Amino acid sequence: MKKHLLSKVFVVVLSCALILVGCGTAPSSPASSTSTDNAKKNPNFKVPLVTDVGGLNDKSFNFLANKGVEKAEKELGITKSIVESKQMTDYETNLSRFAEQKYNLVIAVGFLMHDAVEKVSKTYPDTKFMIIDDSINDRPNVASALFKTEQCGYLVGMMAGLMEKTQGVPNMSGKNTIGVVGGMEIPPVTDYIAGYIQGAKSVDPNITVKLNYTGKFDDPALGKQTALSQIAAGADIVFQVAGGTGTGVIDAAKEKKVFAIGVDADQNYVAPETVITSATKAMDVATYDVIKAALDNQFKSGNLMFDLNNNGVAFTSPLKAVPQDIVNQMNDAAKQIKEGKIKVSTQIPKL
Repeated sequence: MKKHLLSKVFVVVLSCALILVGCGTAPSSPASSTSTDNAKKNPNFKVPLVTDVGGLNDKSFNFLANKGVEKAEKELGITKSIVESKQMTDYETNLSRFAEQKYNLVIAVGFLMHDAVEKVSKTYPDTKFMIIDDSINDRPNVASALFKTEQCGYLVGMMAGLMEKTQGVPNMSGKNTIGVVGGMEIPPVTDYIAGYIQGAKSVDPNITVKLNYTGKFDDPALGKQTALSQIAAGADIVFQVAGGTGTGVIDAAKEKKVFAIGVDADQNYVAPETVITSATKAMDVATYDVIKAALDNQFKSGNLMFDLNNNGVAFTSPLKAVPQDIVNQMNDAAKQIKEGKIKVSTQIPKL
């Protein structure tokens, strides 16, 4: 009797399970299973990423954009391709090749690709394009991801200024000097720097800020040399906004036992005791979101703005070397920026 009853229960349970699977109402599978299923889901939807000259090893800009494509490959099952541009003259060629092959969404990483994207998107109006850190809003096949990095720049600059003023903070020389090393003097770089200087001077109007541009995004040796000069001039904290060149800035800070601030991505892993925070922009989120929208036939052209209010820019959790009172003031300033009580300009103040 018991055996017969158990058999009937087994049949009922099995039948219910089959019904649930058939109707698509079964509980979600573990992440690993979902990833495996999705890997086969949209193989014909092809998304190439064309980097600027900084390449994927810049540990910031191109690296982070690629993370968004990798996530789309894993979660949405698209087919990705990556091409690292070796020189600026490669941009148009690389973009055109993918457009000719009728890839679904061609992603261009960076302001420096403006001219190439404008030309290629006009030549191939049926191909969708995404450009990061530049605005092309006069055609229906281009989405432009823009980031208000002056906001997060302000917050890490404020932190640097407060660190210089606070007694007992390690690695401070007392010279009341901070540094910032930029790559090329273009808006995606200068916006960060404008915010950084405003933030520092908002808490210490007398602070000295050393500012230098390297003119390159792919020269770590030059970045290190530039940062070493700023450190020799008294800078206790150096902020890098120079892509791959910036890895040299962090290396210089580590060598001289001063602090560094990373950019774009969380760069603490590059030098865990040196990089006290990073000013970040969610290029991985922007890239993934545009890919998903295009896949779902909801692609939107024009400017897509990312800021503190939608978590498009931020700062990473500072190291313990940063006093909690300073972190609290940064959080309060972030709230005021969101509310419009603090307005951050993209104009670099006079030094």
